[in-house]
Amino acid sequence: MQIWEILATVFFYITLPFFYLERVIHKKSGGWKKKFGYCDTIPNDKKVIMLHGCSVGEITAVEDLAKKIKQEFPEQFLVITTSTITGQDIAKKKLGEVADYITFFPFDECFSIKRFMQNVHPSVVLIAETEIWPTFAFGCKKRNIPLYIINGRISDLSYWMYRLAKPFFKQVLENYSGIFTQSIEDKDKFISIGVDKENAEFMGNLKFGITKSTAKINISEGNYPILLAGSTHKPENPIVISTYKKLKQDIPSLKLIIAPRHLERVKEIETLAQKAGLTFGNRSKDDKFNEKTDIIILDTLGELKNMYSVIDVAFIGGSFNKTGGHNPLEATIWEKPVLSGPAIFNFKDIYKILTNAGAAKVVSSEEEFYKELKRLFTDKKAYDKAEIACARIFGEQHGAADFVIQKLKSL
Repeated sequence: MQIWEILATVFFYITLPFFYLERVIHKKSGGWKKKFGYCDTIPNDKKVIMLHGCSVGEITAVEDLAKKIKQEFPEQFLVITTSTITGQDIAKKKLGEVADYITFFPFDECFSIKRFMQNVHPSVVLIAETEIWPTFAFGCKKRNIPLYIINGRISDLSYWMYRLAKPFFKQVLENYSGIFTQSIEDKDKFISIGVDKENAEFMGNLKFGITKSTAKINISEGNYPILLAGSTHKPENPIVISTYKKLKQDIPSLKLIIAPRHLERVKEIETLAQKAGLTFGNRSKDDKFNEKTDIIILDTLGELKNMYSVIDVAFIGGSFNKTGGHNPLEATIWEKPVLSGPAIFNFKDIYKILTNAGAAKVVSSEEEFYKELKRLFTDKKAYDKAEIACARIFGEQHGAADFVIQKLKSL
């Protein structure tokens, strides 16, 4: 055992009571037994592919990959681990019928890792995005278990920290068999903190692995320009309604689909529309756009992804409040320009790609929201440019899951 392993383990147990108390206070405590490595024992004759996603965002990103792994390697035992309770919940919901076993990632100290390795004995480990656990990485190296970071990225803040402690992280990263990144920029960042050039490759972004639905949508009796406000929250509904009413003065034929994140907001939206002097219909009643209908309220479940196929511009909700935004790629895959409010921390990495390419725009105010919408609906060159950017991004990012599958096949 290396000296830093001993120090890390001692430090872990000294700080454990404080960590436990903090978790309990914030109601994020759970899975302690499994995090200490006391998980189910997998038969030794099984070859295990272990796929780790820290929490909700990472598990959502690897959903398509997990399904492809099980499809391509049906004889292998697929184990999915998470670090958080919410991650466990979403993993069981999305991948409960795909994975052979879902459990918690062990604490990064030698005793927990030893128990975990004895029980799970992975043949290969894939860590989604960037979770660098020094003791776990050394444990894999010591047991000759190939360890990879997939969909890897380094935020600017983390990069500063890694550069500051480069000698340490260089030693840790030598235990990884490969670092596969979301972007060329991320690959260069890993190389600059000590990863061998031969071990770092650009793979694209797993979050772009979504596919178009084949469902047909019939929501209009004419050919109208349509704005869709998807997954809106309470404070956003009045912003959307008032901005839409203002836009109609410039574009009289413009229609609006509004899809509240929570269906209990439907009555509130109906009231807002009435007060604004706008007419509305309900998707649940199969109402359609015509000369007399301004707004269709999407008061059904499971249709939002498909609805992006019939609109022109999308506003993604949860971004004018503290929610942190929702997934803009559900619109982008249909080559629809996206607008968002300023709160996008849930999808910050995705928005960085989209905004840099010109496929999306993050606005900071209701006035800017109106101006950008007007620009997209009235300036054909601007709209076409954003539409082309959407298509180009998916072309560049497509194939990330297949990249990982090919790496697994090479093993």
